[in-house]
Amino acid sequence: MKPLIVLMISFFTSLVCTKLIAGNWLPILAGNASMAVMLLFTSVGHFAYSKGMEMMMPAFIPLKKALVWLTGFIEIFAAIGLLIPSVRELTSRLLIIFFILILPVNIQAAINKVDYQKASYTGSGLSYLWFRVPLQLLFIAWVWYFGIYLF
Repeated sequence: MKPLIVLMISFFTSLVCTKLIAGNWLPILAGNASMAVMLLFTSVGHFAYSKGMEMMMPAFIPLKKALVWLTGFIEIFAAIGLLIPSVRELTSRLLIIFFILILPVNIQAAINKVDYQKASYTGSGLSYLWFRVPLQLLFIAWVWYFGIYLF
């Protein structure tokens, strides 16, 4: 829920700022800036809650901590890439692939009731998927629309 709130607030804030500063509504900039803010927000969790995020992954995956940190850095680099017009389309395509690849881990975490912030198995469980899967689809559609389609 928090990433969605961050995305929406930063989008409307960015959109108003573009109107006030540039004199025009700049939805491409606002859309990409807000996704960048959301990615930076979620990347913090990869470092602050790395133990809980390791618990989200299936047992057969090696080097869990390194993967958690790597995905955190990927989110940081993607946030930067979305703000650079010359690499925005490529970044958007790679980010869509990234969002698709991390969805199974989120499903795994829901099945196992992982609460990554507490590093425990007391999370909300499968009911979380009713929110998470549509949210992931929204992120994919958002990146496609602002990073590829409008661009």
